[in-house]
Amino acid sequence: MQRNIKLSRIPFIASAIALLVIIYDMGFEKHFGENRLLEQIYIFTIIVGSVSIAGRYFFKNIRPVLKVLTFDLPLVLLCVVIILLHFKITDLQEQYFSIQDIGLRIAVVMIFIREFAALKIKYKWGTVNPAQLFIFSFLTLIVSGCFFLLLPNATYTNISLIDALFTSTSAVCVTGLIVVDTGSFFTPFGQIVIMFLIQAGGLGIMTFANYFSYFFKGSASFSKQILISELTWSGRLGEVFATLKKIIITTFFIEITGAILIFYCLDTELINSYSERVFFSAFHSVSGFCNAGFSTLQNSLYSSAFRFNYSLHLVVAVLFVLGGMGFPIVFNLFKYLKNKLLNLTLKLAGKKHIYSPWIVNINTRIVLVTTLCLILFGMVSFFIFEFNNTLAEHNLWGNVVASFFGAVTPRTAGFNTTDTTNLSMPVVMMMVFLMWVGASPASTGGGIKTSTLAVAVINFLALARGKNRLEVFSREISQASVNRAFAVIFLSILVISTATFSILMFENDMNALDVSFECVSAFSTVGLSRGITSGLNDYSKFTLILTMFTGRVGMLTVLIALFRKVAGYKYRYPEEDVLIN
Repeated sequence: MQRNIKLSRIPFIASAIALLVIIYDMGFEKHFGENRLLEQIYIFTIIVGSVSIAGRYFFKNIRPVLKVLTFDLPLVLLCVVIILLHFKITDLQEQYFSIQDIGLRIAVVMIFIREFAALKIKYKWGTVNPAQLFIFSFLTLIVSGCFFLLLPNATYTNISLIDALFTSTSAVCVTGLIVVDTGSFFTPFGQIVIMFLIQAGGLGIMTFANYFSYFFKGSASFSKQILISELTWSGRLGEVFATLKKIIITTFFIEITGAILIFYCLDTELINSYSERVFFSAFHSVSGFCNAGFSTLQNSLYSSAFRFNYSLHLVVAVLFVLGGMGFPIVFNLFKYLKNKLLNLTLKLAGKKHIYSPWIVNINTRIVLVTTLCLILFGMVSFFIFEFNNTLAEHNLWGNVVASFFGAVTPRTAGFNTTDTTNLSMPVVMMMVFLMWVGASPASTGGGIKTSTLAVAVINFLALARGKNRLEVFSREISQASVNRAFAVIFLSILVISTATFSILMFENDMNALDVSFECVSAFSTVGLSRGITSGLNDYSKFTLILTMFTGRVGMLTVLIALFRKVAGYKYRYPEEDVLIN
């Protein structure tokens, strides 16, 4: 039995070694002889992996669940095709098996994922709380990203450790602040690394890891389900992995759709190569939906060749609005539309409609109303104050699109279609406020979140009216939600103030407004800047790194990770009022 367990790990060890080879292959310059050796390692891994995957279906005690066949069958077929081409069509070997052939690497990576998922790792999930695991996953991703960006083939010129760490943190925390130009400084390999970091950071690496682990094994321990339910917003344990599945499918569907739309919005004369247009579309779709704000263009969408491409601006804007709305809201709206469509179909068929009360829950109502108010406020302000300033070069339709874009991009998106350094002071202050608020809960964006702002406003309106409870949309908001909202607000102000003070202490010659703008942008993972990021010294860059990380994981999450949860109190002190105002 022990021998069988050791033999079953051979494919995983081989795929792990091949994965390290891929890192060396893509990250370093090689000689022709090395290329041939690496090729043989890939082929060996593919043979061992395909035999291992197919062999599991012949043994009842280790046979995977039926749904795994949807992953295994295409993978085995891909491996078989690669093996046949390698051994049978020798005259086309150089054409099909160049080290640069992405098919080989994809097969190896998929085999590694498959073999890693098949491992039985015993771990007591109760030893860490969800906050600690959440923070650790982001730290691991940031350090890994920094390592990849330091590889020689990731950049055209050498990059310093602090700049690599800054870029990795900005990508993982989906911020978008940059110290070097993404398009001209990083090679295609480096840009692919950044895109992967954005994707993994936007959704959270734990989302992918936990779902694929469950997918291949078909089950999960009760303690693990409890842990994942706290990492997500799943209300029931039975819905944990269904929720993860919906998140992944929804994300990829929106990003693929966005990439297709962006592709057809591009001018073929500006980007001649078909492959370059595909990568440009994919990169900006992922960056847009994840609210990252990274762009391969030197001046983002304000670049002269893209400044008046209004259809492209609208597609990108819709992507980051959807990403910033939050998955619970998107799913709830989909459920509402599905119910409406069903009832319309029944009505046309002459049948009685199905009554489903309270489909649109209180979270969706609060988020939608708050989001609409913020968009209208930002759009009108931008249009009025920038009409004779940064909007002067646009026509009327361009003014409307640019105003809409300017109203939604501060809420953690980070793209810009106007010159941020020349904005009028009222618009700058408006953008600082919108950046601070940010996106909605359980989304790819940052900030204190729309629901936090809504709860705070409802609370002081209730106090002004003399009410002792918070009521909205025929529902009462719990005191725990109120406490959490004001804790988030206070901690955000504390972090931003500390970061601003620190950078002003390190940078004596910088404007306080520019630094404050930068710190709010970093904390809320926005990525907008007034042009000072690249000029910061290493101490200031590290301060922004900490600010971006804290803003992404949440200061409240950091505190929860540091302090254990207090057991239920068995006593209460006498209650008294504290003088406020």
